[in-house]
Amino acid sequence: MINIDLKKLPQPIRYGDKILLTGSCFTEHIGNALEAGKFPVLQNPNGILFDPASVCKSLQSYIDNKQYSESDLFQLNEVWHSWQHHSRFSNINAKEAVTIVNTSQQKAHAFLKEARWIIITLGSSFSYRLTDLSPGPSPDGEEGVANCHRAPAQWFNKHLLEIKETVSLLENCYQRLMEFNPGLDIILTVSPVRHTRDGVVENNRSKARLVEAVHHIAGKFNNIHYFPAYELVIDVLRDYRFYDADLVHPNYMATEYVLEKFTEACIDESSQQLMQEIRKITIARKHRAFQPETKVHQQFLTSHFEKVKALKEKYPFLDLSEELAYFSQT
Repeated sequence: MINIDLKKLPQPIRYGDKILLTGSCFTEHIGNALEAGKFPVLQNPNGILFDPASVCKSLQSYIDNKQYSESDLFQLNEVWHSWQHHSRFSNINAKEAVTIVNTSQQKAHAFLKEARWIIITLGSSFSYRLTDLSPGPSPDGEEGVANCHRAPAQWFNKHLLEIKETVSLLENCYQRLMEFNPGLDIILTVSPVRHTRDGVVENNRSKARLVEAVHHIAGKFNNIHYFPAYELVIDVLRDYRFYDADLVHPNYMATEYVLEKFTEACIDESSQQLMQEIRKITIARKHRAFQPETKVHQQFLTSHFEKVKALKEKYPFLDLSEELAYFSQT
């Protein structure tokens, strides 16, 4: 296995730090792990986003607390969608779709104001731009969409962002973020998920542009850091046994390996120790007894209730309400 020089963050993530995560589906692997560890996180307020243009546009919309209206939506197959949001925000009722979107926007605005970290995972340099054949808000030829919602291909032009375009997008977004919340640190990473639908050669061109752009930005600003999730899978593991059956998405083993390295490099040591304690409690909470009325199971619940209670007293900032409720069933 090739060794990779993982540099620790100068001031790593600590418990109590609010963390906003945005970007590709691999973002949610990191976010879910942090959430399971009881870090205060907010994941993908627009849903999964792949290209730098969509990510930057969404972050700036949180800064502005942009509120959407029905005129920002379009209808396809009886469902109302937003070009800037994942399909989980779509709804057969336009008013309901707007409400879902705006609730998420308001939450993201408030969270970003107090956040200590943003973790951004970029997936692709390809941007899909509306043509004059698309419905909904009038396209200007340069309007990138965050999600195509399986709309007809003729509604889009596919554009491979140049490195300088991505650098410009990231720099402008960075400046706006610093004006809004000067205390932010940013972790940039590139998703190891292969976008083979673009083509193998095209995927490699796309990833190479992302890697070059994020290294440029990370080298320019002291509070922007690069975490090599892409390299850990592609160059260190580099074997199809670390992929799911589709040979595109890293499997559980690969994801756990990347998360282990992320923890080592990006989270401070005392917080890592606390994560281990929380992990033990989380595993215990997943235990399901065949005979819950037995004394043995009742003792198990009581013992872990006391452990959770002691942990909450020692670390009052932890949200252990679910664990306390579960282990109090005696």
